[in-house]
This record gives sequence, structure tokens and C-alpha cells, in this order.
Amino acid sequence: MSATLAPTPQISPMPSDTASGLELISPDRTNSSAPQWFFERSANAWGEFQKLPVPSIKDESWRYSNAKRISLNSIHPAEAANEHLEAAAVAASEGLATAGARFVFVNDRLVVSETQGLPEGVVCLPLEEALQSHSALLEEHFMKRESFLGSAKFASLHLAHVKAGVVVFVPAQMEIENPIEVFHWIKGANAAIFPHTLVITGDHAKVSVVDHYRSDDGVVGLSCAVSDVIAGNGSSITYVACQELGNEGQALHLSSTTAQKDSLVKSFQAQLGAGFSRTESVSNLVGAGSRSDMLSVSMPIADQVVDQRTLQRHLAPHTFSDLLYKNALYDRSRAIFSGLIHVFEGAHYTDAYQTCRNLLNSEEAEASSMPGLEINADQVKCSHGSASSPVSEEELFYLKARGIPDAEARRLIVLGFLKNALGRLENEVVEAMIIARMEEKFARIAVQAAV
Repeated sequence: MSATLAPTPQISPMPSDTASGLELISPDRTNSSAPQWFFERSANAWGEFQKLPVPSIKDESWRYSNAKRISLNSIHPAEAANEHLEAAAVAASEGLATAGARFVFVNDRLVVSETQGLPEGVVCLPLEEALQSHSALLEEHFMKRESFLGSAKFASLHLAHVKAGVVVFVPAQMEIENPIEVFHWIKGANAAIFPHTLVITGDHAKVSVVDHYRSDDGVVGLSCAVSDVIAGNGSSITYVACQELGNEGQALHLSSTTAQKDSLVKSFQAQLGAGFSRTESVSNLVGAGSRSDMLSVSMPIADQVVDQRTLQRHLAPHTFSDLLYKNALYDRSRAIFSGLIHVFEGAHYTDAYQTCRNLLNSEEAEASSMPGLEINADQVKCSHGSASSPVSEEELFYLKARGIPDAEARRLIVLGFLKNALGRLENEVVEAMIIARMEEKFARIAVQAAV
């Protein structure tokens, strides 16, 4: 594989918008060669963003949360970073031991692209290039799914400004052995990025994609990301999002998966950074025999808030979904989970599960869970459960009695608690990468505890 530096596009000045009392600026597409349908959707989305109100805590989909934590007042679309910052981001973009392709974006600009070695026929392109070369494919699939979980305003903001991301299409009967890895960096204060990932597989194809979202500590920044995953008949897709923004970062990730007949989609969220993060994950099981595994781990510390909203939509009979979210909370952090299993009419013999577990490492940590069911079919098996508990004193005593210090004993217990969800990926390379990122978070927790 070879690395190439992408040219940095010049951005024309953009007029300020104050219609919503925001300092965000309207998108500029004058230098873009995107197709007309994309221009129209982008313009319509900007209009929708201006019309839609900021969600309030009174909205059921934002219960226990606060959309005002996503600060729009001083945020602006990220400007091009200088060569020094880009080089620093590239140097710090360490992830998988082996990747089938690799991209690095800094402030929504492509700076590294490594794609050589992929099988012929596979499409793996930056979004801007894919819009030109595969316009019909994107017009059919690009952000065509409704925003069900409360962030329609932010979905419109994303569509209005999106220009960076990766499009992956794997034709029928083809498998990509090593995961495709993408890094999205925020560099500079008060900068917003809008990463997009679109993954499509033909019948009986297989691929894994890993997204990283990162920024420097102490810098306010917003990542407003969207991922769309569409699995063809009998195909398999693993999608992983690893969010590690700095402690002042704000992260919003809207994820939609569609599983056709006999397909398997695994979606994994690792929330390891940001002062406020919100994920909205919708799984659409539209083909008989399809399966969706929705997995997540988070480790909020200090005053961090992790807000998780999920929807399992069973639209066909004989479909299966299993959700397992695990949160390990420290200090004064908060975790919010709200999930719904929705079995539609005619989706008989649905088999669906939903589990959220919270491990509290502090008396001040708080977890709120709201699981739910809506069943409109017969012969179904559906269950949900949620539990929160402190670290077991018996487990701590067992480890400490064998000479393991308190901090290390707690680390081992938390790691064991979270690995249950991680192991469901069944991908050693991806698991090793996430564990390495978790170990870095454990190191920061240890430093904070020593202060």
C-alpha cells in the first residue's frame, strides 16, 4: 500500500447565519463538483436545520439529557489545518495492526489515502470522489433513512455541511479480509467536522469498517457524524466507531443499519472521550432471517455524559436482534440509555433482546436506563433488562487478598466487565485495538486518581 497526500481545497468565505441565533455559517458548495441532487439535498437540509428547534429536555427522546450540551453558539465548520497539525494527526493515527485500507482526515480534509491491495471491483473512496464516480449509488442510499430518535435537526446540519468521509461498496460474493480503517481529527478551537461513512454490500459479501474520532484535550470541538450500513442478502458487515475526542469535545453519532434477507450486521460503539457524547443507533431488519448485533462500551470520567439511544426495528418475520450496552462510570459522570424493540405487524417469530449494564465506580456516578418493547406480531420472543451496581466488594477482596493493589484490582474488574461486549465482535485485530484504547483511558483514570 502507498500513502498519498490529498490536496487541501480552498474555501470561499461563507456568509453568517443568525436566523436561529447561532453563529454557525451556511455551507458553501461553489467549489464542489458534486452532482445536482447532492446540491439540492444539501440546500434543503440547511433550510430544515434553520426551521427545526433545538431539542429540549421536555422532548421524550431527550429525557434526562440536554441538547444544549452540543454547543452551537461558537462553533464553525473546521478550517484547513496547517502542515504541522496535519503531520501530528497522521503520526498519532495508530489503530489496527493490519488494515485493508486506511484514510486520515484532518478538519474534514483528506490527508492520507491508502487503498492499494483491495480486490478489483471493490469501491473504497473518499466521499467527494465517490459523489462524482458513483453518483447513482449514492443517490439511492445516501442519508435516505429517517431520523427516529430525536436528532433530526443535527442530521440536517450534517447533510448541509458534509464533505468528508468514506464510501465502501463490496460486490456480491466478495470478502475483504482486513478491516478498512478511517481516522477523523479535529484540530483547532471551536471547530466542527461532519464525517460520513456509507457501507454497502452485495449478496454474500463481507467487510469490516472501523471509524476513529479524535481531537486534542482542552480544545472545544464538535464531531457531528453519520454512518449508514446496508447489508445485502446473506452478507456480513461489522462496523465499529471508536470515539476519543478530547475532554472538551462534543460528539454526536447517528447510525443506521439495514439488514436484508439472511444478512448479519454487527455495530459496535466505543465511547472513550468527549465531555458530552450522544449516539443514536437504529437497526432495520427488513429481510427474513436477518440478524443485528448492537454492542457498546463506554468509560466516562469526571463530568462526562454518555447519552445512548437505540431502536431495533423488526419489519420482517424470523429476524433476530441482540443489544448489549455496557458502561463503566467514574467520578461524577452520567450514562443515559433509552432503547426500544419495535416488532411490526407481520414480523412473526421475531427474536429480540436488549440489555444495558452499568458498573458504578463512584457514589456520585449516575446511570439512567429506559428499555422498552412495542410488539405487533405473534409468536415472538422479546426481552429487555437493565441493571446498575457498584464494583463488588467480594471481587475486590479476592484480588487484593492476592497482593493486587486496589487500583489494579478495579481495572481488572472493569476490563472483565466490558470485555463481555467486546468479545462479541469475534475479530481479534479489532478487539486488540479497542483494548489498547481502553488501556490508555485506564492510564488517564490512574493519573486523575493520583492528583
